Amino acid sequence: MANILIIDDDPDMVLAARLCLESGGHTVDSAGDPTEGLNKIKAKRPDLIVLDVMMDSATAGFQFALRLRGPDPDPDMAQLAKIPILMLTAIHSTTPLRFGPDDQYLPVDDFVDKPFEPETLIKKVNALLKK
Repeated sequence: MANILIIDDDPDMVLAARLCLESGGHTVDSAGDPTEGLNKIKAKRPDLIVLDVMMDSATAGFQFALRLRGPDPDPDMAQLAKIPILMLTAIHSTTPLRFGPDDQYLPVDDFVDKPFEPETLIKKVNALLKK
């Protein structure tokens, strides 16, 4: 069906998401940090990115999304900005703060809270792929 890139530094979470998405018929690759993720995005042009919020810093995923789609993007990012981003995060369960997609401040397409239900992940991935 689709090629999906998971960018997450937690190998257990990557494995869980991979198994879920592969059982849904998708091909899955992964990267353990934003730098590796960007290299794989440029090389393989995935159909969708599943992005963790907290990696090497508490806001690494936010910063990565802004780099791809921010209001002042790099010119070489223009082609990559159209790839849907599904943010996978535990931040809603660890803080009272609530985040949602926002074109200017958090340019992602949707959120899935960790721990995720496999059906929820597949449903959101498939919905984003249909857009």
